[in-house]
Parts: sequence; C-alpha cells; structure tokens
Amino acid sequence: MKNSLQNQWRAALARNRQALTTRTAKVGGYSFVLSLVVLAILIAVNVLASKLPASWTQWDISAAQLYSLTSDTKVVVTNLQQDVTIYWISQAGQEDTVIQKLLDRYAELSDHITVEKKDPDVYPTFAQQYTDETVANNSLVVVSGDKSRYIGYDNIYQYDTNSYYTTGSVSQSFDGEGQITSAIDYVVSTDLPQVYLLSGHGEAALSDTFSDELQRANYDTVEDFSLLNVDAVPDDCDVLLINAPTSDISDEELTMLRDYLTGGGKLVVLSGPQKDTDLPNLKALLSDYGVTAADGVVVDQNRDYYAFTAPYVLMPEIQSSDITDPLKDGDYHVIVPIAAGLTVGETDSGATVTSLLETSPDNSFSKAAGYAMTTYDKEDGDIDGPFSLAVTVEDAAGGRMLWVASDYLLDDMYNSYSSGANLDFVMNGLSWMIGDTDAVSIRSKSLDYNYLTISSSSAAWLKVCMIGIIPVGFLLLGVDEVLRRRKKV
Repeated sequence: MKNSLQNQWRAALARNRQALTTRTAKVGGYSFVLSLVVLAILIAVNVLASKLPASWTQWDISAAQLYSLTSDTKVVVTNLQQDVTIYWISQAGQEDTVIQKLLDRYAELSDHITVEKKDPDVYPTFAQQYTDETVANNSLVVVSGDKSRYIGYDNIYQYDTNSYYTTGSVSQSFDGEGQITSAIDYVVSTDLPQVYLLSGHGEAALSDTFSDELQRANYDTVEDFSLLNVDAVPDDCDVLLINAPTSDISDEELTMLRDYLTGGGKLVVLSGPQKDTDLPNLKALLSDYGVTAADGVVVDQNRDYYAFTAPYVLMPEIQSSDITDPLKDGDYHVIVPIAAGLTVGETDSGATVTSLLETSPDNSFSKAAGYAMTTYDKEDGDIDGPFSLAVTVEDAAGGRMLWVASDYLLDDMYNSYSSGANLDFVMNGLSWMIGDTDAVSIRSKSLDYNYLTISSSSAAWLKVCMIGIIPVGFLLLGVDEVLRRRKKV
C-alpha cells in the first residue's frame, strides 16, 4: 500500500514537471511575471505622482478657473522674503475641495508659505487668538510674525443680493484668491497706504462694499479728516478722498488743496450735480487745469450710452488709460448715474488732463433744470455735449487728481448693475495714484450659471439641423453602405 502511494506521488510529480515544460505553461508564467512588473510600475507611478505638485497632476477645468492663480498673485507670493503661515480652520471630513486645491497652489509657489490645517474639534480655541468673530468651517487665518488677518468663509464665498432686483436671482462669487493674496500682502507689509477721507462738507459715508474693498486692498483709511484744524494736508496722506460733498469748501481749504496738488499730492473727488446749491470753490480745482463743469444733469439719448430705460443713468464710452484699460480688456461697462458734464479745454498749467469716460458725440446734452427736469428731450437752455464724466490730471510737479462727476458712482446698487466695474474703476484710480498695482486688480470669480442666449431664427435653424439634416444624412449613409455590400455579394 505504501509503495503504491509513493508510485502515484512520483507519477504526479512527473506529470507536473512535464506540464511546466510545455509552451502553454511557459506563456502563462511569462504573463504572470509581466503582470507583476506592470503592477509594480503602476504602483511606482502613483507614488511618484503623489509627490509631484498638484498643478502638474490636477488641471483646473472649472468654468470660472476657481483655483488658478493670476499673475498678480504670483508677483506677490514669489517675491516673499519672510515666512507666512495659512491656518485652515476645517473639521475632518468637511474640507472644501476648492479651497484645498487653491491653498495647494499657494504652497507650491513659494517655500515661504506653509499651510496648516486646524480642526476646531481638536483645537476649539485656536482661532480666538486672531479674531472675535464666530469662526465658520473652512475659514482661514493668515499669519506672519506679529501680524495676522482672519478670512471668514462668507468672505470667500460671497452673495450679492442687489442683483436680485434686476435678474431675479442672488449673484454668487468666489473670492478666495483675492482674499488670500490681500491677506498675505497685508501681513508682510510694513507701510500701508494712507487714505484720508475729508469731512466737514456733508460728505457721504463710504458704502460697505467700497470700505471692504479698501481693506481688502490693504489701504489704511483715516476717517473724519478736516482741513479746518490743520495748516496743511499731512505728509503721510497718500490719497485724499472727497466723497459726494453737499456744501462747498472754504477759500482757506481751497488754498490748502491747491498747495497739496502742486506739491505732489494725490486727490480723488466724486462730485456731481447738486439740488439746491453750487460748489464754486471745489470746482475751481478743475478750472485750474482748464476743465469746466456744466450746470444741470447730463442726459444721453443714444440707446448705447445709457442703462435700462433711464437716459440719465449713463453708460459712457471708456477711453484708454492705465486706469480703464483693464475694464476695456474685460468688456466691462462703467455706469455713471446723475452726472455733471465736464469739458476739457486748454490749460497753461503744464498739467496733462485725460478724459476717461465720454458721452455720445451727437445725442448728449446737459438738462439745465437738473433734478427738476420733466422730460428727457432737449429744451431751450440745455447745453450741448459731448461731455466727459471723469478726468485725470497729472500736475507738472507730480500731483495727481481723479475727478468723477457723479455722487452715486460707488452706490452699491449701481456698482452691482455694472458687475463691479464702478468699484474697479475707482480702485484702479487709487492704484494709479500711488503706483501700486499688486493685488488690487484681482476680481472675484462668478459662480453664477452662464446661459446661452440665441435668437429665434438661430434656434429654428438648429432644430432643422439636429432633427432633420443630420439624421437624414446618417440614414443616407446607411442606405449607401447596404447597397454597396449587396453589390459585392
């Protein structure tokens, strides 16, 4: 019995050896080894890919390019000379993927940037050392040295309710890059530009949107500045802003402002038609450079030059300049409501005056009745255009002035109507004045759906093509193929 089992075992081993030497066995062995090699290569490639920068392995295919960085950000980040830490306040498993990919891009750009995740469940009091606000999930804190800035989740994903009145929906936008780049620039800066806000003449308060944008662009604002208790505009004033005054400046204030401009100062004035008063001293700042302001409110009857159904809500032609070129390149329109007409004349001051926004050449005029107008038609006493609605002045001594002939340019509603172009116009003006263009031109990215709007004739043609021509074409090709095969048979 024992010998019989041994013989059977030996016979089985012999058959197995013989099977392993066959061609089929060899091919199977080669296939197995090759599979192991391919598997090893795939594992190695995946490990290597995980070590590569995210920008090499993950392409931004989002419609708004949500986690792609602009050239302005690259300038700010690549020129860093000190370490910056971005703390990402996020609960485990609830990370925002867009923010995560965006932070990866920042970390790749510079060795000076470190991204650290802080789970509020593990570190419940961490964010309290940087802000008193209620910290939402996926908020950020940017820190460098002793300076820090908190970026709330609602500042990254923004909602504009003003658009509801015109479009019937709330506009959504993503401002992650603008907020982060601004925060980085803020925490590494030692000298922030000072914007002084003139008061004492019934000036309008800055809109919340404009105030937020000034902070986002790292301007330090000095509010309620008066010329009545100083001998001159302070030396640390980088830009003096006069926003929609309702009463005139005094002779002494006019002298100080003239000295400020001729001494290299920077001045922004937003001033349009007044209801019951005039501002001759303030307008004298314009006349010093050959610019005159017409009485009344400008009306433009050319339908391409006004918004909606109101010929006094002007949509002027944008002229080329350092301030306006970014808007022209993006096909944006500045909306200027209730404006005064400016006329640029000759000047012997040696200054350069540039018109930025202009009404239509043949269909614009200034209604002498002003706010009391009862018709948009031209009447006796109305002043013929065309007009400029905004000008810049470059004084021979280095002073610069931006004058916008409307009190309402920065009103939140009109800024929303212009898709933010009004605010960009003024911010570009501030940037032009102080010679700083980093970070301020980074626009938020729209999250709204883009609809394809076509005419009824185009829609009908598409229906004919999709329902008729294309199916019939395929049918004819099929019939032709069948006939050719039958001929071969």
